[in-house]
Amino acid sequence: MDNATRESAQVSATATTATANPAATATPATTADPSGADRPDADRSDAAPPDTAPLRLAVIVASNREGRFAPVVTDWFLARAAEYDALDVDVVDVARVDLPTALSFSPSDDVKAVLAEVSPRLAAADAFVVVTPEYNHSFPAALKNLIDWHGSEWHAKPVGFVSYGGMSGGLRAVEQLRQVFAEMHATTIRETVSFHGAWSHFDVDGRHKDPSGAETAAKALLNQLTWWARALRDARSVRPYGG
Repeated sequence: MDNATRESAQVSATATTATANPAATATPATTADPSGADRPDADRSDAAPPDTAPLRLAVIVASNREGRFAPVVTDWFLARAAEYDALDVDVVDVARVDLPTALSFSPSDDVKAVLAEVSPRLAAADAFVVVTPEYNHSFPAALKNLIDWHGSEWHAKPVGFVSYGGMSGGLRAVEQLRQVFAEMHATTIRETVSFHGAWSHFDVDGRHKDPSGAETAAKALLNQLTWWARALRDARSVRPYGG
């Protein structure tokens, strides 16, 4: 092949490659990421910053029983949660939420007033922890009532459990609550904190007598909960949950 023929073949091969792969010859201006991430001004004010706002955790005290042990367990858990700077904690106590057991699509003004107090707090939460005893192999009716009066407030949010009771440590109540919250489109956390024979674990001042095991369990729960809370909050901000 003489030099002229060889040069002609090379030009033809280059043209064929450019036609088969247009991006190979495109200029940076035509291949720039539409998101603008590769531009010098990508950090301008309209670029979405990472969501570093505190995670709003609603701790739900599930018992309204007279002489309840719930405040002891709740206070212990709140002290563990206080170690997490990323959490902004709100305590929702069913003993202070007087909702009727008869559900209604047209509640009275009194019921609307109660809902106006509690519903926005549940809606604002990024995650929940339910502190529950076990009553007769299940969880308290007041908790079920609070759940049933609400819907979208639970959607696409994580729920953790701190339980207490006798030999079972309240775990039978937790297993039933997992089914209930699944129906409410919530994600329950695998790790739990449970106190078997709870009354023997705390002294008269509410301090845990041998806290190492329980604190390890609480840390595992809170680590998982914060991961899910942040992931699901980010997801909801991009695409609202359809429920």
